[in-house]
Amino acid sequence: MKRRDVFFAAGAAALPRFAIAQPAANRVLKMVPQANLTSLDPIWTTANITRNHGYMVFDTLYGMTSDFRATPQMAEGHVVEEDGRRVVITLRTGLRFHDGEPVRAADCVASITRWMKRSPIGQKLESFVDAVEAADDRRIVFRLKQAFPLLINALAQVSNSPPFIMPERIARTDAFTQIREAVGSGPFKFKADEFNSGSVVVYEKNAAYVPVQGGEASLTAGPKVPYFDRVEWQIITDAATAAAALQTGEVDWYEQPNPEYQTLLRRNRGVVIEEIDPLPLTGVLRFNHLHPPFNDKRLRQALLPAVSQTDFMSAVVGPDPSIYDDKVGMFTPGTPLANDAGMAPLLGERNVERARALMREAGYTNQLMRLIAPTDILAPSAMSQVGADLVRRLGFNSDNVFADWGTVVTRRASREPVENGGWSMLFTSFSSFDFLDPSAHFPLRGNGAGAWVGWPNIPRLEELRDAWFVAPDLDAQKGIARQMQTIAMDELPYIPVGAYKSLTALRRNLTGRVKGMALFWNLRRA
Repeated sequence: MKRRDVFFAAGAAALPRFAIAQPAANRVLKMVPQANLTSLDPIWTTANITRNHGYMVFDTLYGMTSDFRATPQMAEGHVVEEDGRRVVITLRTGLRFHDGEPVRAADCVASITRWMKRSPIGQKLESFVDAVEAADDRRIVFRLKQAFPLLINALAQVSNSPPFIMPERIARTDAFTQIREAVGSGPFKFKADEFNSGSVVVYEKNAAYVPVQGGEASLTAGPKVPYFDRVEWQIITDAATAAAALQTGEVDWYEQPNPEYQTLLRRNRGVVIEEIDPLPLTGVLRFNHLHPPFNDKRLRQALLPAVSQTDFMSAVVGPDPSIYDDKVGMFTPGTPLANDAGMAPLLGERNVERARALMREAGYTNQLMRLIAPTDILAPSAMSQVGADLVRRLGFNSDNVFADWGTVVTRRASREPVENGGWSMLFTSFSSFDFLDPSAHFPLRGNGAGAWVGWPNIPRLEELRDAWFVAPDLDAQKGIARQMQTIAMDELPYIPVGAYKSLTALRRNLTGRVKGMALFWNLRRA
């Protein structure tokens, strides 16, 4: 009998109880997040859990609506002068950091300067910038070499490494060194004195927060109203325990339940299962381009005939094809730039023997290959299990290293060769807005040492990306996106392994959830 058969036969009564004290229950929200929080710095890492933490603590000059329009958030507004070469942004009055200090233009300048070193669209913006300056305490001035029409959109960027505003003293930290203090001006305060990585992360309502007036809350735009006095992220890595806690009401929200527990939770009238984001997330197989074996393009290409997007996606969300897409390229399915260019090697019947033959032609002779993978985060863990089986069937001399997500995030930053503890491949997934277009698409960069982990050097991708930024209209952007996908499917900075709808589980008495990711403002208990 399979494990899931035992589970369903036993039913909910057999689930372990998870006792959590419930003081002032109506004012406290308890959530099981997708992973453990190991880094407090949403600029240093692209991990979704740290991005979600960032939106709790920090705010941005502009927010982004669910239909991807930038609107003022910390900013009161802006003016464009000198044919777009001078942009002046004015802060709203009364903004304060959690330590009581006022938010000044100098804080914004330092934060934006640090962010531009790491974010893909920030790096592009930096190439247009002569200077970012504080004219006074409320006015931030961008002096540009030439107009950058996407400036305000860049400052509203939702993808990983958003342009969060921090106090100047923190923002002056080198962009490639993690900050150790989480002080922002957002709707919740980080409780450093209660933080216990691997156990609990605590936030309390920022009573001094003044939401934007008017409009609707949509993604990261509009009024952010914190209704709960306290939010606790309970780090529960055992899925059965987390599901049991949600069923009994001992936690309010289970961000990313496994497919088998989703089936059980649907039977509970006190629980609702819904899409966390209306658009799908994309899974990727990322290669390390610096060292053998995958510094050889031919060996990267050899895997294509054996990669089954269906296998990877059904491992993440189960066998229902209505909640996954197995014909996925480099851009988020269902969005304007998604296309089928260069996709032929990933379509049709899969052939492991053909992949083995291509490996031999590429000169693979049993060199060590290391897959690093997490055990405690749903999608990357499930994809990594499929990947581990695939590299075994392909005949790689594979060292599969499974660890907690925090360890993987740290280890993937290593540029060392495999024999010195480095890595060769990993699996992860990205939110829908990360792959909308080239502006914030981390894995589609080809800028070598400045690229995301894996560090591919593909100059043609960078040339096309530059052309996309100055394309005159959407049709031209679509044409460039097709060219980029054609190049990417040949050079393979990564292999897309499908896209899936991420489902989340909440107590039915929670209302007002803002869709897109795990956002906590405007959420309340009915």
